[in-house]
Amino acid sequence: MAEVLVYVDHVDGAVRKPTLELLTLARRIGDPVAVALGNGAADTAAVLAEHGAVKVLTHDAAEYADYLVVPKVDALQAAYDAVSPAAVLVPSSAEGKEVAARLALRVHSGIITDAIDLEAGDEGPVATQSVFAAAFTTKSRIAKGTPVITVKPNSAAVEAAPAAGAVEALAVTFSDLATATRVVSRTPRESTGRPELTEAAIVVSGGRGVNGAENFAVIEALADELGAAVGASRAAVDAGWYPHTNQVGQTGKSVSPQLYIAAGISGAIQHRAGMQTSKTIVAVNKDAEAPIFDLVDYGIVGDLFDVVPQLTEEIKTRKG
Repeated sequence: MAEVLVYVDHVDGAVRKPTLELLTLARRIGDPVAVALGNGAADTAAVLAEHGAVKVLTHDAAEYADYLVVPKVDALQAAYDAVSPAAVLVPSSAEGKEVAARLALRVHSGIITDAIDLEAGDEGPVATQSVFAAAFTTKSRIAKGTPVITVKPNSAAVEAAPAAGAVEALAVTFSDLATATRVVSRTPRESTGRPELTEAAIVVSGGRGVNGAENFAVIEALADELGAAVGASRAAVDAGWYPHTNQVGQTGKSVSPQLYIAAGISGAIQHRAGMQTSKTIVAVNKDAEAPIFDLVDYGIVGDLFDVVPQLTEEIKTRKG
């Protein structure tokens, strides 16, 4: 089978879930070849092999930490030249999309971003996308060059499929542009102990109906009982009730969890665009005419301050 490059998203050797999802999708169209870069790259091999990587190309250099994305693009291009893949798959994060776009430009290929599914086609991989604020689902393929495709987190179930996972050193020559922009400082993000919003299997979001920053404790309590991430609508973020990093919507983050709970969110198109591909959607709103109810699998008409605490207590009881 043809080989498919998979760009590995990891933190000091700990592989993040979206990469394992990419390996599942890559196996549909070829043999996955993983590209792991930076500190701990070699430590990713065992996990990647367990999930289907037939080969793991690794390279570590200070440039990956000290500079912006160009060193990673140089390395991915080196892997591309070495493998001549049938496709290149990249996690659909902000950095991932920039890496993918730069690579596609360099190798004169088309790019598809934010795919939610992938299948083999007679003329190359076919990607499914949710477009126009999630109002339509389309299927697309690249007509020129090797497809470069970014895939949204939670688009595929992680499946173990043990493979050889042979580790090979990747030869990389950095371009002059690789060291043009240096990272001069970093501020560690404060950990909440909750899952990353875009990767979480469950998301609990609050909106204008939460009516204050102090009331988000009700949303957080439910999220913590479910092991979920906390999201917020644009109205809640703009009001200063919750950090912008937690905004779900067209101008925030797109999520696609197994379960999405919207409390006090009316369902404006801006918000729907960021969560409409969730597998199961539950809404709590005291306005029976709220647009969110047109979208949900389960809707509860009621005051979130009555409903959400009862739901939290019921979950506690069942867990206990």
